Amino acid sequence: MERDFGAIIHPIIDPLVENPSAIMIRQLPTNSKKDISILIVAEDADTARLIGKRGAVANALRDVIGVAGKSDGSNVRIHLKFESFTEGEEETDGK
Repeated sequence: MERDFGAIIHPIIDPLVENPSAIMIRQLPTNSKKDISILIVAEDADTARLIGKRGAVANALRDVIGVAGKSDGSNVRIHLKFESFTEGEEETDGK
């Protein structure tokens, strides 16, 4: 059964941003069944909030979402990528 990680991520990130209705969360294709790559697209300022200084917020989000990938025993690795609507800049987890 494929899990809806968007439904898991939205309640976590919505309180952190100014415009939660503008957040788009998409699962990207990967080459491995053990890896899930999730793209989070937001407005400029909200993307900055989600990444945080030196990536602190992004790393914390990865830790929390990583637990969701392991909670059902499937041991899935979840990779979060952040992108802005206007700049197109991306920050990945480098894993």
